[in-house]
Amino acid sequence: MCCPNCLLQWRHWIRPVFILIYALAAFIIVPICLMRSIEEGFQERNREVLIGGIFAWVAIPISLWEIILHVIHYTTPKLQKHIIRILWMVPIYAVNAWLGLVNPENSIYVDSFRECYEAFVIYNFMRYLLNYLNMEMDLEASLEVKPQVKHIFPFCCLPDWEMGREFVHICKHGILQYTVVRPATSIIAVICHLSGVYGGGEFKADVAYPYILTVNNISQFVAMYCLVMFYKANIHELRPMRPFPKFLCIKAVVFLTFFQGVVIDFLVYQRIIRTNSDTHEAEHSLSTRLQDFLLCIEMCMAAIAHHYAFSYEPYVVPGSKQSCCQAFLAMWDVSDVQSDIQEHLGIVGSSISRRIRGRNMYTVPRGSDLESPNLMCTSAPGGLYQSECDGFVINYATSAPEQKPQ
Repeated sequence: MCCPNCLLQWRHWIRPVFILIYALAAFIIVPICLMRSIEEGFQERNREVLIGGIFAWVAIPISLWEIILHVIHYTTPKLQKHIIRILWMVPIYAVNAWLGLVNPENSIYVDSFRECYEAFVIYNFMRYLLNYLNMEMDLEASLEVKPQVKHIFPFCCLPDWEMGREFVHICKHGILQYTVVRPATSIIAVICHLSGVYGGGEFKADVAYPYILTVNNISQFVAMYCLVMFYKANIHELRPMRPFPKFLCIKAVVFLTFFQGVVIDFLVYQRIIRTNSDTHEAEHSLSTRLQDFLLCIEMCMAAIAHHYAFSYEPYVVPGSKQSCCQAFLAMWDVSDVQSDIQEHLGIVGSSISRRIRGRNMYTVPRGSDLESPNLMCTSAPGGLYQSECDGFVINYATSAPEQKPQ
């Protein structure tokens, strides 16, 4: 009986257990790093590892503490599930950057995991915004009665995105494409590295690095632009959840760190930032170490920013009881990602098919039926609105209204 009672009281012991485990880990790792640095003569690389490690190992407990508090007060799963996934970004980035300082020669492998999680964070931020709005209203119906949102300069000449379902799906799938492209290019980069044709940090035509960089840059820009357009269209509805600091955190950590790495690679390649050795391996190691060192420092600041931007306090409901296992397992349930990517690929395929045949995929009014063998719109049980596009079923319904935490 003792063990079940302890599990039921997990909110009381999880925080002191976390502090104890982290303190023991720090007392083990820090002396090992110091002894290794002394044995190697405390060289420049050792100083980088030590200083970067201090910032990284300060950032990690701040983020983990916020994650634990969200798990303890897991009262709004539709929102907190995505918040917790976003908060995991800082520990993953910090550990990744510190491991890159320890072993810069093999940093491409851990960097690939970081880049995949970067795309996962963008997806979760999008889902967080959509779920928040859908809990308050019928988002698509609300957008249909709003004034047309114009494109941002210098894209003013582009055709307007029709307000309503078309606007939501263009923004959603513009962000989702990055969730697909970024992991794909990371896998290609690893394969090219193993084949000896990657050329990390080299801006040459006979290596893969500049081409992969260009694809990532375009894909990331499209995702950022769609995110800005979505924010612009729903700025008043998002105001109660204080969206600006959240947008700033996502853009600073994901987008600015990406361009920071590109700038560092370019400066090292142009020998504006130099190393004592002129070999490509030494230059690539320098750019990798510099980027990882800056990331360690930046993750410490990001952890503090996330603490205020994605606070657990709005979700505290006195007397509520949730299962710790339910909250923990929800973080790793990626079925929502799988279904959204399948929907994204299905819509892209159907859109290409329609464009070839001269049709528009967004010409069906809400709630109407078309006498077409290729596009039929039906009303599903529970008020769900479905479109069968060439055999691919897409749910366009919004979530049922729920009580928003005060």
